[in-house]
Amino acid sequence: MTERVRGLAASYQPPDFAHVPDPDAALFLCAVDHHTGYAAAHEVDGRGPFEGSELLWEAGLRSERGRPGLLTASGLAEIGADDVAEVFRVDDETVADPERRAGLWRDLAAGLLRDYSGSASELLAASAGRLAGAGGVLARLREFEAYADPLAKKSFLFAKIAERRGWLRVQDPEAWEVSADNVLMRLALRSGLVEPGERDAVRAATRGAFKRLALEADISPPVLDDLLWELGRDDPDLLGSEAGDLREPPRAPDSPWY
Repeated sequence: MTERVRGLAASYQPPDFAHVPDPDAALFLCAVDHHTGYAAAHEVDGRGPFEGSELLWEAGLRSERGRPGLLTASGLAEIGADDVAEVFRVDDETVADPERRAGLWRDLAAGLLRDYSGSASELLAASAGRLAGAGGVLARLREFEAYADPLAKKSFLFAKIAERRGWLRVQDPEAWEVSADNVLMRLALRSGLVEPGERDAVRAATRGAFKRLALEADISPPVLDDLLWELGRDDPDLLGSEAGDLREPPRAPDSPWY
């Protein structure tokens, strides 16, 4: 498995997230990046087609370009469900559950205005480059409903984007984790890295297994996360199918995280 991953990594270039304009846009889009509900792939501004999470980001960033300052605490402090639906509308579709996403955005905006002068950059600066521990990025984000996931999937995504864009210099790289979403759980199950079971147990086991694999393959967990997700979403046997036709556990339909 380690050699297989090293081989994949040899020709892989992780995303640089150059299309994300600033920490505020990253923070607010990460906050609502979960089971999008788009049924089809769509082009956005003549590019694509995009689907799922990528489509959500492209639609959100297009709305920000059309209304500069939209994806900020002040721009989203009073946003409602109809506004969220318009932000993410592409052709005849928009995201699922815009009311839930509006609530997550309002909560995040209120907390950011209260504690960080409405600025994601101030939140990052307050962490002093630390991911883990009291005062680190993960702990600070956990105060917001959208980022309260105990496995910190969205928090790690935000931190990864911030590091790649140069907004965060991580002082404790040993704290990085691989995000165990449904794509990565499926890869882990089919390859035999983890045993089938309840969703939360499989998610935790997947995270631990891939962190160990990252260490063995000498690849940073965020890069391994990107590699597995980008290459594995269309190839469930990317890491092998020794365990047979095992599938990821079903999504949690009411979760604000997945």
